[in-house]
Amino acid sequence: MQNLTDAFVELIRRAATQLPGDMERALQQARTREEPRSAAEGALDTILKNVEMARTNSTPICQDTGTPIFEIYYPVGVSTRQLGEQICQACAIATERAYLRPNAVDSLTGKNSGDNTGIDFPTMHFHEWDQPDIKVDLLLKGGGCENVSTQYKLPNTELGAGRDLEGVRRVVLDAVNHAQGLGCAPGVLGIAIGGDRGSSYIKSKQQLLRPLDDTNPESQLAELEDLLCEEGNELGIGPMGFGGKTTLLGVKVGALHRLPASYFVSVAYMCWANRRASMRVSGEEVTFA
Repeated sequence: MQNLTDAFVELIRRAATQLPGDMERALQQARTREEPRSAAEGALDTILKNVEMARTNSTPICQDTGTPIFEIYYPVGVSTRQLGEQICQACAIATERAYLRPNAVDSLTGKNSGDNTGIDFPTMHFHEWDQPDIKVDLLLKGGGCENVSTQYKLPNTELGAGRDLEGVRRVVLDAVNHAQGLGCAPGVLGIAIGGDRGSSYIKSKQQLLRPLDDTNPESQLAELEDLLCEEGNELGIGPMGFGGKTTLLGVKVGALHRLPASYFVSVAYMCWANRRASMRVSGEEVTFA
């Protein structure tokens, strides 16, 4: 198997320094909706200037470069151990080059490893598939928005939320309301319905890899995504919590089978710096998106 370390370094650089086009367009559109000379417009102006400078100078979009979360799709016969080792090496190189801030801290000693590697750090999920190529999606999940991510167990009597999509709607809007500006709005929500506590959280973050302009193939979930985005923006929290018309840029929902006894709803809140990038390896050729 070829050594993909350099390609992984480039994937990290792109994710950390180049906001995806769909996110930037959504921010530009949001700016046109805000009142002229308002705090919301000013916040979006600053965000968009920051995005441009990061891309031009190849510097991180945000000082918190987040937890690197890799979703790796590989064909039969590829060594996941070798891929994992190359990804860890790439994280160390990317940290040395300042594409990533040293973020991996030992939970017992408080010591920072200094190179973004450690126990189960970075996060890697491996998926064997039938295609001959290797595909890798990377999400950089910041700590501030991670702190306002949450999980609900339905029914929730306090919110009048039952075990149905109306109940999901109620708890998700509650999560957005509680986040206020602490999630660095305008944000994107990744939501998972069902599963167990662990699988539900994983599924919710995987939704953040979806483009803002895609359409959920499940019609009920597609309608829920649109409704939650509309109603989330009616809360008036606005960019960075300053008030305004844009609290959410998008909502993406996935569903899992669950046990009859459990009904979890996980909300992965992502800040405006929704940093994601992909690479595909076809033979000796590596392409990025």
